[in-house]
Amino acid sequence: MAFPPDFLDELRNRTTLSEVIGRRVKLVKRGREHSGLCPFHNEKTPSFTVSDEKGFYHCFGCGAHGSAFDFVMNTEGLSFPETVERLAGLAGMAVPQQDPQDRARAEKRAGLLDVLEAAAVWFQEQLAGSAGAEARDYLAGRGLAPQTVAAFRLGFAPRERGALARALRARGIAVEQLIEAGLVKRDEGAPATEEALRDYFFHRVIFPITDRRGRVIAFGGRALGDSKAKYLNSPETPLFHKGRELYNLARARKAAHDSGEVLVAEGYMDVIALAEGGFPAAVAPLGTAITEDQIAALWRLAPEPTLCFDGDAAGQRAAFRAAERAMPLLKPGKSLRFALLPAGEDPDSLLRNRGAPALRAVLDAALPLADLVWRKAVEGRPADTPERRAAIRAALRDQVGTIRDPELREDYRAEMDRRYGAVFNPGAGRQGRGGGRFSQDFRGGRAGKARFGAGAGRGWPLDPYPPARRRSASEVPAPNRTEELLLAALINHNKLLTEFVEDLAGLDFADRDLDGLRQALIDCIAGNTDLDSEGVKCHLSEQGFSGLLATLLAPERYVHGRFARPDASEEVARQSVMHILGVMRERQLGPLVVEEANALAKDMAEEQLKRMQAAQKIRDQEEGRKVDLDRFEALSERSVHKADS
Repeated sequence: MAFPPDFLDELRNRTTLSEVIGRRVKLVKRGREHSGLCPFHNEKTPSFTVSDEKGFYHCFGCGAHGSAFDFVMNTEGLSFPETVERLAGLAGMAVPQQDPQDRARAEKRAGLLDVLEAAAVWFQEQLAGSAGAEARDYLAGRGLAPQTVAAFRLGFAPRERGALARALRARGIAVEQLIEAGLVKRDEGAPATEEALRDYFFHRVIFPITDRRGRVIAFGGRALGDSKAKYLNSPETPLFHKGRELYNLARARKAAHDSGEVLVAEGYMDVIALAEGGFPAAVAPLGTAITEDQIAALWRLAPEPTLCFDGDAAGQRAAFRAAERAMPLLKPGKSLRFALLPAGEDPDSLLRNRGAPALRAVLDAALPLADLVWRKAVEGRPADTPERRAAIRAALRDQVGTIRDPELREDYRAEMDRRYGAVFNPGAGRQGRGGGRFSQDFRGGRAGKARFGAGAGRGWPLDPYPPARRRSASEVPAPNRTEELLLAALINHNKLLTEFVEDLAGLDFADRDLDGLRQALIDCIAGNTDLDSEGVKCHLSEQGFSGLLATLLAPERYVHGRFARPDASEEVARQSVMHILGVMRERQLGPLVVEEANALAKDMAEEQLKRMQAAQKIRDQEEGRKVDLDRFEALSERSVHKADS
C-alpha cells in the first residue's frame, strides 16, 4: 500500500535510530553519536557509527550506510511495507489504511491471529498436562530437550473429539472464526450446531507454523496413533498458504543473517534437530516440493541456500525436482546448493548417530546447481550411440533453456557444453568415439567404480569436473553490474533521477528484471517529481519490486561502486552517472558509426561525410567521459569520511 508522506515523516521523527539498532547491536555512547561492532561484517574494532541527529548509520569498514528503514530491511529481510509496519509498531503509531475494505481486512486478519495464538497456548497446555504424557514420551524419544520443546512451542492435540472447539468457544471465540482459522471443520450436510464441529487436529503432536514476524498462522500435526496421514497441515486460510510459507522462518532469519548460511530440510523434526545440533538457520517447506515463492523467500535470507536431501533414490528425485523448479528463477549471485546425505540418513538421524562434524562435512561438500543439472540429464541414460548421446545433449539444452536471465542462460549453456565435451569428445582417441568403455563406466560396472569411485556403483553419473579439477569461485567471472549501479545511484540520489530521466528512458537494459525496474522508475518520477528517495522506494515496493530493491540497495552491492551509496557526494554521483550513461549510449552509437562508414566507402557524398563526422564527434565526446571509476570511488570514499568526520 502507499504510505502518506506526512505519516512517513512523523514515523521518522518518532523513531530513535540508536534504539532500533540497539536491539541487535551493543552500542556505546560517544559524544553525540553511538558506536559498536558492525552487524554487516565481522570485525574486532568498532567502526560502526550511529547518529540519531543525522538519522543514519555508517560503517567505515564495509561501507554499510542507511536509515532505520534500511537497517530493518537489511537485517530482517523485510520488504519496505513490512518494515514500515514494524517501526510503526515500535513507535506506537497506527499504520493508515487506504479504505474501509482495507481496514476490514486488516481487522479480520488480526482477529484470526488472536484465535490462532489462543489455540497455540491451549495446545501447549495440553502437552504439559496429564493428557500429554504420550506426546512427551514421543518427543523425549526423539531426543528433544524440554527447553527445545518450549522454544518451538510444541503442543498436543488430545484424543478427545471437540476439545479445542469447546475450550475456545468458552473464551468467546465464534464458531465461524474457528472454521476460518482452520482449527475446526463441519461435516458436509451436518446441521450448523456446535455438536457437529470436529477438531481439525486429533491425537497429534502439534508444531506451530509462524509467519516471518513470528506470529502463529497455522499448525502442523504428527500422528501418534494409526492414521492414513502421518503428518497433517492446517488447510489454506486467509493467513496461510502452504506454498508461500517456510517452517521456522522467523527464528532462522537472524541466524541466517549472522552466518550467511541457510539450510532447507524436509520436515519439522529435521529443522528442530538441526537447531539443537548447532545449525539454527534451518527451515522446511510444508509437505510439498519447494515452490517459486519459497525459493524467493530463501534468497532473501542467503544468496545460495543449501537444500538437504536424504541419500536414497527418493531424495535424489526430490533434489532433481527442486533444481528444475529453480532454473527459471536463477539470477546472477542467486542459486542453490544440494547436500546429499549418506544413504538411510536424514539430518536428524545423522546428527544423533554421528554428530555435528559429520553433518558439517556433508554441507561443505554440497553440490552446486550446475552439477544437479548435469546429473539430471545423464542419470540412467545409455550413451553408446550417437543418437543416445544427442538425446543427452538435447536434455541439457532443454533444462538450460528454461533460465530466464539471458546472460546466465548463456553461461550455463557454455558450462554444459564444456562438460559434454569433456565426457564425450575428450580428443584423446578411442574414449571419445562411440559408447564402448564410456557407457560401461557410466552404468556403474567394475570399470566405472575403479575409474570414478564407489559412487558410480550407486547410479550417480560421471562428473566431468571432479573436485580436484573444478573451477574455484575466484575463477568464475563476476556479472556486469553497470545497470545495477546506475539504478542504485539514481534511487539514492533522486535529484539526479529528475535530471537524467530522459537519458534513462532512451536506454535498453540487458537484464529483464532491471529493465522492468528502470521503466517503473521512469513512471514513478514522471507521476510525481516531489518524491524523496524513501518515497521512490515505497512506490517501487508497491509495484512489486521490494525483493529486487532489497538486493540492489544492500550494503555489499556498493563495494565496487561507492558513488552509488546514499552518503556519497551528489557531484561524485552525478559525474559517475554521466560516465555510465555515456558508456551505455556508446554501445548503441557504435553500430551507427560503422554503418555510416560503410556507406561512405561506397559513396563519398558530402552529406554522408558530414553525418559520419557528426556521429564520430558524439562518440569522441562519450569517449572523453570515460573517467576511471576507481577515481570516482576514491573520491566518493573521501567525501563519506569528510561528511562524517
